[in-house]
Amino acid sequence: MGRVSGAGVHVRSSALRDSSIIPKPPALIHPVDPRETLSALRPPLPGYATTYTILKPGSGKSITKGSNATVHATGVIKETGKKFWSTKDPGQQPFTYQAGVGGVITGWDQGCLGMTIGEERELIIPAHEGYGAKGFPAWGIPPGGTLNFTLECLKID
Repeated sequence: MGRVSGAGVHVRSSALRDSSIIPKPPALIHPVDPRETLSALRPPLPGYATTYTILKPGSGKSITKGSNATVHATGVIKETGKKFWSTKDPGQQPFTYQAGVGGVITGWDQGCLGMTIGEERELIIPAHEGYGAKGFPAWGIPPGGTLNFTLECLKID
């Protein structure tokens, strides 16, 4: 008889045919939707679909509506994994913008509020809070593209 092994466990293949000796997993009371698990890890911003994860905490002053924030940013198209922009690329500089007043895409504008100096945050921005149904062809962002930004807060004025 052949042997099947995995994770340091050896079982005779004949035992695999006898389901009475294989323990059954406990029944789930409520099935878990993977999208619900993901949103629990990435809480949506109140009133928005954009979610964020703090990758590295910062300290001190935080980005508030109307403040001028300077950040390093790297943007990737979630569906393809293709980077479309990074302030860390040669020839690029940190990006400065006025927060919370609509000068940038909605997901970024709202997703950066509350960041502190030195904080690194990942934003997942759905198309309707990013570049929408038209995308942004000049940067290679397809229609309906979900954006994944990794940001580092450098300065707040």
